[in-house]
Amino acid sequence: MSTARWSSGLGFYLATIGAAVGLGSIWRFPYLVGTQGGSAFILIFVVACVMIAIPMLVAEFLIGRRARLNPAQAAGAVAEAAGRSRAWNAIGVLGTLATFVVISYYTIIAGWVLAYAWRCAIGELNGLDTQRLAVEWRGFLSDPWAMGAWHLAFLALLGLISGRGVVRGLEVVNRWRAPVLLGLLVLLVGYALATGDVARGLSFAFQPDFARIDGEVALTAIGQAFYATGVGMAMMIAYGAYAPADSSLLRSATLTVVSILIVSLLATLIVFPLVFRFGMDPAQGPDLVFNVLPAAFALMPGGQLVGTVFFVLLVVAALTPSVAGIESVVAWSEQRLRLSRRAAVAATLAAMWALGLLSLLSFNLLAGWHPLGGIERFAGRTWFDLADYITANLMLPIGALLTAVFVGWRLPRAVFDESLPQSGPRVRAAVLWTLRLACPVAIGTVFLAALT
Repeated sequence: MSTARWSSGLGFYLATIGAAVGLGSIWRFPYLVGTQGGSAFILIFVVACVMIAIPMLVAEFLIGRRARLNPAQAAGAVAEAAGRSRAWNAIGVLGTLATFVVISYYTIIAGWVLAYAWRCAIGELNGLDTQRLAVEWRGFLSDPWAMGAWHLAFLALLGLISGRGVVRGLEVVNRWRAPVLLGLLVLLVGYALATGDVARGLSFAFQPDFARIDGEVALTAIGQAFYATGVGMAMMIAYGAYAPADSSLLRSATLTVVSILIVSLLATLIVFPLVFRFGMDPAQGPDLVFNVLPAAFALMPGGQLVGTVFFVLLVVAALTPSVAGIESVVAWSEQRLRLSRRAAVAATLAAMWALGLLSLLSFNLLAGWHPLGGIERFAGRTWFDLADYITANLMLPIGALLTAVFVGWRLPRAVFDESLPQSGPRVRAAVLWTLRLACPVAIGTVFLAALT
């Protein structure tokens, strides 16, 4: 059983917010808004976060706090105490494996961000137009040594933080990360609104356009709600294990989702006024941050400073979700392998680095290797593409579905009520029935859509 605890309810709330608010909200969300219909996508995303993500986070916190064990063992322990099978450990095992794979390539992307923060800071991107920036971007991706060096730098930063433990490491970084992230966001929003094409940017992102809502937009928005909150990744089970007994699980879930919504919308306010001001295509996809925006920064007064601040913002955003992501594996290594905290962190990061090499090399030396090329659905996908597809579309939805069924249908109602004493009976009933009905339907729909 875990003896580590967050020092207070506030520490728990800040930790869960820090675990969820990351590149998914600041890097991924704006380009999805650009490619998925603007306001139509945002509307469904907000509904999915409120109606689905909040109950799912409550369920994961509940499992972690009741078990006080690493995610791979937590659900089984809770199930056994309730007279159910320990086979429900599949929830944490699947989530831990998925998170291990996700963080192995997520930290590659974080390495890109760290590299571009440095390149902006030293003026290496100054004066480059979109075409030249695209050449620079392709050149960076084709260089495994450069990518590998920045990947290692980010992993070393993770090791320094995680190795200090729950209170001295994770909680400390979450306490300063929140105000820094918010401060940088507000600074950049102010700049974008003062200098960008505000009318076109806000119209594109927020003017209601219900005609754009279709099945693809809906599924992508629901999938982004899962991605942004970390549902199914077991890290909230790990953080729930450190939660004080008197902290409100529903309040923490709500604050986490509200924070994600605020940061996602602030990122939208930064990106689109600048994109439209410089006549750029908002539907650039993932290259929006590394290709399009640096060109905008190069054209604006004080662009070197603004660009540096923006990429530092992304580094900060990538940091605490990565720390949270490795925590489930670190906790398992401590409890099952009897490793010290620092040894568990070192072993986890070494294993993630080794697996991450396959993703890193997918952009250069192994770009022509398609591990499942013989299967039509996966033809042409590199290891990086497969890792992203299998975790996001298969492993995470399955784990989330099992969590909803387990907490919603298999645990005694008394266990659920005991875990949310601060909430009234009507609120608890609403959360429970959302877990029982709405969440499985939404998760199942996303899962089936990925298979068709």
